[in-house]
Amino acid sequence: MALRHAVLAALLDGEYSGYQLAKAFDVGVANFWYAQPQQLYAELARLERDGLVAGRQVVQETRPNKRLFRVTDAGLAELEKFAAAASKPSFVRDDLLVKVQAVDHVGIGPVLEQLAERVRAAEARMELFGKLLRKMRGETPEEEFLRGGERIGPYLTCLRGLAFEQGNRDWCLRISAVLTERKGASEHR
Repeated sequence: MALRHAVLAALLDGEYSGYQLAKAFDVGVANFWYAQPQQLYAELARLERDGLVAGRQVVQETRPNKRLFRVTDAGLAELEKFAAAASKPSFVRDDLLVKVQAVDHVGIGPVLEQLAERVRAAEARMELFGKLLRKMRGETPEEEFLRGGERIGPYLTCLRGLAFEQGNRDWCLRISAVLTERKGASEHR
């Protein structure tokens, strides 16, 4: 997947300025595609040049003018083509996993601290995803929303983000318990 597809998908919710897109990306898309704000601005320029998004200038009296972008018919066609193409399997590239892999030959203490930090980060993201999910569905029960909600794509990706962070937290807690038990056992020998 190219950044262009993630940007096009994010713009399906309406017109966004580059700043608004970066905020929306940080909250809703970052659970499956991370990009720096400057990458997003550069991608918006390429998408506009390629006719996949259209930008319009908005004059503001008390602030600098801004440009709002929306997906064009050509952009929708590009997303359609992308959606029909085979997906590549995802892979994990995580430095904490390398540290756990090496834990038999390095100090356990720093790895335990990093696992605890990862638990805190995962729990913060889980809380954020929970709030986003509640905001998207409003007062509608989840199963009802899943059957008939207006815009289901962002909700489904948010569910994946929540499950991903729950998995991270649970794995870190388990590995911390294993390493702590092993550390205690080796100290008593």
